[in-house]
Amino acid sequence: MSNNKNLRTAKAVKNDEFYTRLVDIEKELLHYVAHFKDKIVFCNCDDPRTSSFFKYFVLKFKDLGLKKLIASCFIDGGQGVFIDYTGCEAVTGIPRKDELTYQTFKGDGDFRSDEVVVLLKQADVIVTNPPFSLFRDLIAQLDFYDKKFLVIGSIQAVAYKEVFRLIRANKLWLGVHSESKTYIRPDRTTQPVSTYWFTNLTHNKRNKFLKLHKEYNSEDYPKYYNRNAINIDKIAEIPCDYFGAMGVPITFLTNFNPMQFEIIGDIQDGIIYAVYKIGNYETYNKPVLKRREVYRRILIKRK
Repeated sequence: MSNNKNLRTAKAVKNDEFYTRLVDIEKELLHYVAHFKDKIVFCNCDDPRTSSFFKYFVLKFKDLGLKKLIASCFIDGGQGVFIDYTGCEAVTGIPRKDELTYQTFKGDGDFRSDEVVVLLKQADVIVTNPPFSLFRDLIAQLDFYDKKFLVIGSIQAVAYKEVFRLIRANKLWLGVHSESKTYIRPDRTTQPVSTYWFTNLTHNKRNKFLKLHKEYNSEDYPKYYNRNAINIDKIAEIPCDYFGAMGVPITFLTNFNPMQFEIIGDIQDGIIYAVYKIGNYETYNKPVLKRREVYRRILIKRK
């Protein structure tokens, strides 16, 4: 079963809990150290009793210079759990059990509930791995409250209208390490899943210019029949001497530098689905190439 099929199946049954391993959190978070000094971090989809996100920030509390750490989680049919942590006395940074005081909400701890939003409002940076089926809700909430964030979502999330709008407006972009990772399921089994880190925190990779080597020619870069844009199948094949509209694979976002490229069009025009049927095009509202299927594309231009 493919990773994408796994995600669709999980969403369909609302069994979309994929817990992040500490090693993957450490690998990504080391690129954002400067963003945490004197800040309140909130992990609003994380059980503080078991969460690797909470464990990471507890262990790094002094090194990062955090002001406060909050973590909360949803309890289906019960009272949600949260913790308000302000550090410990130990030089090692490892707190005693009596320095970790877990509290309960009146409600179930859903991150959209009024009780949890109260905690959200006082936080500076949100770092979490929400259930994939609720990713849209979380991003909308973070945008509404104008919060800094670093969160995990499925690779399909870049095509969500709400998410793509923020990407195009340079209010959201991908993190440093966006690839298939191994996640821990609620039953403690492991499973590889293709995900992205989504953030509005700056990092070095975002300002890295993509090196372009190939030169444009009409044979290698055909235009779509109903879009004034050329098709590009691989990021490495973006021509160095072409400044018109280009349709590139969605994986381009892992290399998107807003100082080098511009994403053009809205979600309908920017994300392209094209299916070619012999003797009959499925639709003329979607860019098509002759005699082959063109998968999801983003329309971009060079600056």
